[in-house]
Amino acid sequence: MRPFRRTTVAVPASLQGPSLRVATYNIHKGVRGLGPAKRLEIHNLAMGVQALDADLVFLQEVRHFHHGHAVDFERTWFGWPKEGQAEFLAPHGYEAAYRTNAVTKGGEHGNALLSRWPLGDVGHHDVSDHAFEQRGLLHVPVRWQGADVHAIVVHLGLLHGGRVRQVQRLASYIEREVPSGEPLIVAGDFNDWGERLDGLMRGCGLRRAVAPGRHRAATFPSSLPIFSLDRVYTRGLRCVGLQVPRGPSWARMSDHLPLLVDLQLE
Repeated sequence: MRPFRRTTVAVPASLQGPSLRVATYNIHKGVRGLGPAKRLEIHNLAMGVQALDADLVFLQEVRHFHHGHAVDFERTWFGWPKEGQAEFLAPHGYEAAYRTNAVTKGGEHGNALLSRWPLGDVGHHDVSDHAFEQRGLLHVPVRWQGADVHAIVVHLGLLHGGRVRQVQRLASYIEREVPSGEPLIVAGDFNDWGERLDGLMRGCGLRRAVAPGRHRAATFPSSLPIFSLDRVYTRGLRCVGLQVPRGPSWARMSDHLPLLVDLQLE
């Protein structure tokens, strides 16, 4: 792989201090291409995740298993991983949490959280809007700086009306399951092509992590990013830095680029 490069927004010196680095990344199930051009990228993704050096990695489209791909890539140099992709991608010393959103022919996939900090009980909540799109919330408390920081991994639907209803279900879930005084991070692939969800998320008490002087960070498509589909929303934390890794290696591994955000407690 070629060296990674990043589009970086510097952290002002006045804001430097203990920070929590968060990454969100849709990994496209670790496979790119179609037919004879189909290729296995999960091994490159493992190097990419390690290069992010994030405290928390919010992952979407993570395979737990897939019998067809395991056969397809059996004779490749590295082969299909024996364990689930969440465990495979977790750098040494990290904990991994995974829950299935969708069961498909030959396998299943869902959301995952990788953490270098201790994880609490893993929760999962179905927010599917219809039978043809299975979606869920992965909720895990993380112990950091003496506080419980609640992490919720999301991957919203393809239709705007469905996304609105899913955010409403997210709001109800937060009110029911997340104590009001504890910090919260909601991150993932929001599929919000029209930039229409920020107001609804503010209604949940969440604000979008943005860099000083910038409104958005484009992450899709990875080869020529135009849309800001991948986002981090927070409560009780402030954004002090934002990065989007770019370059040929990142463009190859998934159709999304990762988003990196540095956060501090308010």
